[in-house]
Amino acid sequence: MVDGLLQVEGGRPLNGEITVRGAKNLVPKAMVAALLGTTPSVLHNVPLIRDVDVVSGLLSLHGVSVDYDQAEGVLRLDPSKVESAHMADIDAHAGSSRIPILFCGPLLHRLGEAFIPDLGGCRIGDRPIDFHLDILRGFGAIVDKQPQGIRLTAPDGLHGTVIDLPYPSVGATEQTLLTAVRAEGLTELRGAAVEPEIMDLVDVLQKMGAVISVDTDRTIHVEGVDELVGYNHRALPDRIETASWASAALATHGDVFVHGAHQSDMTTFLNIFRKVGGAFDVREDGIRFYHPGGDLKSIVVETNVHPGFMTDWQQPLVVALTQAEGLSIVHETVYENRFGFTGALRKMGATIQVYRECLGGTACRFGQRNFYHSAVISGPTPLHGADIVVPDLRGGFSHLIAALAAEGTSRVEGVNLIDRGYEHFMSKLAALDANVTRLA
Repeated sequence: MVDGLLQVEGGRPLNGEITVRGAKNLVPKAMVAALLGTTPSVLHNVPLIRDVDVVSGLLSLHGVSVDYDQAEGVLRLDPSKVESAHMADIDAHAGSSRIPILFCGPLLHRLGEAFIPDLGGCRIGDRPIDFHLDILRGFGAIVDKQPQGIRLTAPDGLHGTVIDLPYPSVGATEQTLLTAVRAEGLTELRGAAVEPEIMDLVDVLQKMGAVISVDTDRTIHVEGVDELVGYNHRALPDRIETASWASAALATHGDVFVHGAHQSDMTTFLNIFRKVGGAFDVREDGIRFYHPGGDLKSIVVETNVHPGFMTDWQQPLVVALTQAEGLSIVHETVYENRFGFTGALRKMGATIQVYRECLGGTACRFGQRNFYHSAVISGPTPLHGADIVVPDLRGGFSHLIAALAAEGTSRVEGVNLIDRGYEHFMSKLAALDANVTRLA
């Protein structure tokens, strides 16, 4: 059975206005944080995406009352009756989501135990959960790997610890924060991720009563507290979705106003967007992205952790770079397997070569490990319609951009993956005058 099939008539500019709500990389984590409170929490600016559904279901399985006003984007979470859930129920509901691993710290604090199934997620690189389990062991958790999943207990409670991350992992930083805030004593996290979504999670936890300080050298100190209360918070806007629509406007010679977009979270992207030849106007209620005419320019860009160029920005940008004059180089340093989506672009007429070497920047941790993590894009090359299959969330939206920019008809299969991170993307395409039909 086809898992979401679109027919796209490309070759026409995207023009119009859309709205971007809360960040996919923050909202589910803030929802998990509600487990730590003794009183209800209210989260605003919540998008209607698959990950919100998954976490809502997982919270409900654990006895949390979830009330989601989809029209207003307001989520009310009452954790006063938290209880254990059956492993089979968790497994069935979570599917391929990796979110359950972040439930462990809060559940250990609330119940003294936690269960998680095998975890999935987009197949873009090595994302082992052992790293998370080692962090939890550092706090004093006992990890028991069983055939049906993993059981964690903390008979002596959780205690502050020192964690030195070899790489500023967002997931590891989130795990540490969600566990440390109620662990007894002081936790020191060195080499932490400091993405805007991490800092928004820190804001959420501070509103709940946590004591967290962030140093300029990526060190985070957390003083454990005995009790946390609910929060009232408005999630920061999704900077990945914003950049995706911006790249779509550029690739299709369009003009798109993104309501809700924040300049301060987009600084690095905006610089690159301008260097390529795109134009933007920052307004109080959002950002207008448009192709000002003329030729796009080739660039050299390297992804990195914040405040560098975000890895999730490079895939949609690569589509626009197929229309730039000359050779562009993209060096991926965050995930080792993120250029698989370029195969479909080549099928559509793009000239893209991928390399194992670190091109266009400094040597990175993947340079000696035989991964294709650099891409050279030669342009401009006309794109033509093709039948393509979505590989993952961000790659899938990039395929959709390519289909919109290409002349002719494309059939894009597997678009249900896009629902994980792009709210109402079909209605947004309609608002931008795209000629897209859902066939299945």
